[in-house]
Amino acid sequence: MDVQFQFDWQAALDSVPYLLEGIPWTLAISFGGLAIGFVLGILFGLLSLSPSRLLSWIATAYIEIFRGTPVLVQVLFIFYGLPQIIGGPIDALTAGIAAIALNSAAYISEIVRGGVQSIARGQREAGLSLGLSTPQTFRYVIWPQALRRMIPALGNQGIVSIKDTSLFSVIGVGELVRQGQIYIATTFNALETYFMVALLYLVITLSLSFGLRMLERRGLVGQ
Repeated sequence: MDVQFQFDWQAALDSVPYLLEGIPWTLAISFGGLAIGFVLGILFGLLSLSPSRLLSWIATAYIEIFRGTPVLVQVLFIFYGLPQIIGGPIDALTAGIAAIALNSAAYISEIVRGGVQSIARGQREAGLSLGLSTPQTFRYVIWPQALRRMIPALGNQGIVSIKDTSLFSVIGVGELVRQGQIYIATTFNALETYFMVALLYLVITLSLSFGLRMLERRGLVGQ
């Protein structure tokens, strides 16, 4: 059977203005969720290092639950299941941000734990010997060094979370993939449209990767 393959570049370019309308939603969900996730990640990362077995267990349970379940299931539970518990609806944007926040926090907490534990014990002892309290030693000695080491991993998590937003079309968020689906429903140009969706995601993630490499070259991250 003779199968002819033809890619219509004009159709691909025609889809771009419509797809661009989804980028603000994609970025809002990604960076809004990551901002909250970073705060939660620090909290649960430090709790996992707590000498209190109860606090450490709580952090570990949170981390394992959200790392062990798909983000798609999490956003479906938040959007469809949680309203039955709280007795009120949750809009799609809020559900998307919450899913990214809770999911990324589980991974960020492990990054935080690993970053803090990577700092030599002698750094803490040196801070205490200078008369700093334990919180001051953590804030001024340990945390700045740990944060520099965490940035590459945090950047990678950011890229993963940006790509995870593509799953949220199932709850009707007008992000990049959802815009592509709507456009395809009216034009039937699936090949060209999804090609441009992938290309736009690539542009976003490569821009973030480039920024991280620039920081590494300037010695602002890493060792």
